[in-house]
Amino acid sequence: MLRGGVAGGIGIVVAGSLTAVADPAMAHVTRRAAGYGPVVADPKGLLALPRGFSYSVVAQAGVTRLETGEPTPSDADGTAFFARGRSRALVNNHEIDGGEDYPVPALDGLTYDPGARGGTTTIDVSARGERVREYVSLAGTHNNCAGGRTPWDTWLTCEETEQRAGGRFLKDHGYVFEVDPFDRAANREPVPLKFLGRYSHEAVAVDPRRGDIYLTEDAGGPNGLYYRWTPPHGHHGGKGALRELALGRGGDTAGRLRAMRCSDRGRHVRDLSEATKPGTRYRVSWVDVPDRDARTTSVRKQFTDDQVTRSHKLEGAYWGDGGAYFVASFARGDDGSVHEHDGQVWFYDPRTETVTLETIFGVNPDPDADTHFDGPDNITVSPHGGLILAEDGDGLSHLFGVTDAGQAYPVARNDLNNSEFTGPTFSDDGRILFANIQSPGHVLAITGPWRHERPGHGHGHR
Repeated sequence: MLRGGVAGGIGIVVAGSLTAVADPAMAHVTRRAAGYGPVVADPKGLLALPRGFSYSVVAQAGVTRLETGEPTPSDADGTAFFARGRSRALVNNHEIDGGEDYPVPALDGLTYDPGARGGTTTIDVSARGERVREYVSLAGTHNNCAGGRTPWDTWLTCEETEQRAGGRFLKDHGYVFEVDPFDRAANREPVPLKFLGRYSHEAVAVDPRRGDIYLTEDAGGPNGLYYRWTPPHGHHGGKGALRELALGRGGDTAGRLRAMRCSDRGRHVRDLSEATKPGTRYRVSWVDVPDRDARTTSVRKQFTDDQVTRSHKLEGAYWGDGGAYFVASFARGDDGSVHEHDGQVWFYDPRTETVTLETIFGVNPDPDADTHFDGPDNITVSPHGGLILAEDGDGLSHLFGVTDAGQAYPVARNDLNNSEFTGPTFSDDGRILFANIQSPGHVLAITGPWRHERPGHGHGHR
């Protein structure tokens, strides 16, 4: 169950805390079995799972219906589960850029830009994960990719674009919006959180103590950046607080938006792909963004390579274990990366101002092998220990876990097509793992004999 990952792509070797060792000399070491065994082909041809597990379809693009009668929109992406009292809901991004079959309906009061077809839907579910109803919670946004939940139980949805107004687009795009999973009135008249910058947003993680927001950028030419937004003095997070800040005087530039700069014993690190060994730790400092709304120049292009640390395909983000996890999906030499890999998982520790490479996947030698994983994208910390990652790579597509001891194992395989998995998120009781197959667009609920993975000696992942 260990995927290809040694420097030349021979096979992953794991040791320590959430760690894959890029050392061929360690390849002979055997370790305790991880996970739930191999996945079993689905007779229905949709989702292969380990024995004892089952799934149900919560929603399906073009098949299930919104409460207003339109079909469930296409391209489900970043998702989060919320519970309040007896109410349970999924907020579901739709990464729609215009050519998809089923747009998010542009409903009155919920639409930012009627020329854009993306947005979010909210799916109310039962305690067993069954769909109760689905409705539009944000419309008129563009290419809603991932995002992140806040400590006050709202969803920050991210536009992965730098689209300017023009043609069918009446407004600029590339912003973050806040969505309340239960209070529909709070979602009316959408407000872009411009103080978080205008760029190809991927995902966010929010520090519940400080209120800092960490953001990934999925962009190339040059590669994207990792950002931190620090709230202004006196700002206190909570429902409606970000919206109020955005609408207030100077709201477009409230707080400080800065880009990450890493150093290794005084040496500037230009690109995160320089790190090839898990446990690699860099000191972090932060550099102010000159023009966060990118009026003339894309934010990432406002810096020279010796000012910041870049990374190709910065994707998923999740707050857990007192810090921010974030993912670099893959790197290749022709995209400006120093070394090639098929995925890195990093952990930023705000207490020590460091980032640590927790896991690295070597270039996948066989994307069609069921024991090889590549291109991690969305990420969640599992209540059962370790991490769950959604694969967005070549060949077969999986949900896979990584234990605290650093072992990778399959959770699910897409038996329908090679479309990516997106949006892994657990119910509040840990019994249900929700996830999506992006195309043609399935929202799924997975149940089974989850068990706690024995922790290693790292962050804990609990």
